[in-house]
Amino acid sequence: MIAMSLCYVQKDGKTLMLHRVKKDKDIHQGKWNGLGGKFELGESPEECAVREIKEESGLDIRNPKLKGILSFPEFKHGEDELVFVFVADDFSGELIESDEGDLEWIDNDKLLSLNLWEGDKYFLTLLNKKGIFSGKFMYKDGRLLSHSITTYKD
Repeated sequence: MIAMSLCYVQKDGKTLMLHRVKKDKDIHQGKWNGLGGKFELGESPEECAVREIKEESGLDIRNPKLKGILSFPEFKHGEDELVFVFVADDFSGELIESDEGDLEWIDNDKLLSLNLWEGDKYFLTLLNKKGIFSGKFMYKDGRLLSHSITTYKD
């Protein structure tokens, strides 16, 4: 199982999104995603989120808030992915040119109209609600086969 972080940086009713258009053979090619990536040896989920945001955007986030945990069985090359989902609204720094794609601040009410992974539409609506969520998303050949989400209130 591959452990990853996924963080949505927010400010003034907008969310920083990454349009994955720069890498060849990218499973996310053409999709819009939050920022994140794989854990490095010895990292906590929060440390991974902080590092990935810095590497991909140039921003220094503080106090990322855990919002959920997602599992993606056999998502890529037969491997399961476990993703810790965060939001962050406390940050400093200036955006850099990302090697992963184009960074853009998107109005929160327009997020669901982007070219997202099908399953993202189910959990993005939970990012700014109280509590945390746990979800499982089954994909095959890039298509969502099934999903389940459980929410836990504070």
